[in-house]
Amino acid sequence: MAGPEAPSDTVITAWARLLRAQRKALDGVEADLKAAGFPPLGWYDALLELRRAGAEGLRPLQLEPRLLLEQHNISRLVDRLVQARFVARKPCPTDGRGYILTLTDQGADLLRRMWPVYRAAIQRHVGSKLASEADAARLAELLAPIMRD
Repeated sequence: MAGPEAPSDTVITAWARLLRAQRKALDGVEADLKAAGFPPLGWYDALLELRRAGAEGLRPLQLEPRLLLEQHNISRLVDRLVQARFVARKPCPTDGRGYILTLTDQGADLLRRMWPVYRAAIQRHVGSKLASEADAARLAELLAPIMRD
């Protein structure tokens, strides 16, 4: 493989396919969620991280790096989730200007209802394109080094 200053044509092809595959899979998942009457995948992503955080919740700056999807405007996403009553915003006890986000019962219910559609969409747009579980494991293995750093 070529040094870091000059990626090989193979590496460039892999890069382009990785980006195209991501976009195609995400577009498909988003379309399936929308067709089922659910909000965007970013909502699910944020709600899931808040569920994982438990009762102590997260500050917005803690939420953003945990998100699977890139969120350029986390404050807008949070405002929408709060307005829809899926997330509660509480004053931060250690910072009078900050706040803590926690999942509401309505948010937990939305996660529960979205998951079957999301799970099926992952299978439809990714799993069904792979020949076997071994291929899925190999793909995950190949992508792991890219995730490090």
